[in-house]
Amino acid sequence: MSTDRTNNAPKAVKIRLNKGDTVIVRTGKYKGQTGKVTATHPRENKVTVEGINIVKKHVKPNQAHPQGAIVELTKPLWVSKVAIVEPTSKKASRIGYKLNDDGTKTRVYKSTGKEIK
Repeated sequence: MSTDRTNNAPKAVKIRLNKGDTVIVRTGKYKGQTGKVTATHPRENKVTVEGINIVKKHVKPNQAHPQGAIVELTKPLWVSKVAIVEPTSKKASRIGYKLNDDGTKTRVYKSTGKEIK
């Protein structure tokens, strides 16, 4: 991943997925599962998908958990491992952009050319 010369922080990557998009996992342990994007992390090139990549974390005793606990967290996935779901065919598609007459850009499904809502 490329770094910014001034502070050695990773550069933010343009993520074409938005919060609320329905995605399908293409590789790994959760392959074939679908879920909604709850957050995007452009600096890490990752997205968080609800119900996918859940890990258990042991927590020391604190105000919220006086006895300590094992909590389940949803961890981010690499963007390259997920693809947006095209609603009519229910299959994975890539995202492209189309320029409208008024100069605004809209996202479109590459497989069908339909606009993403």
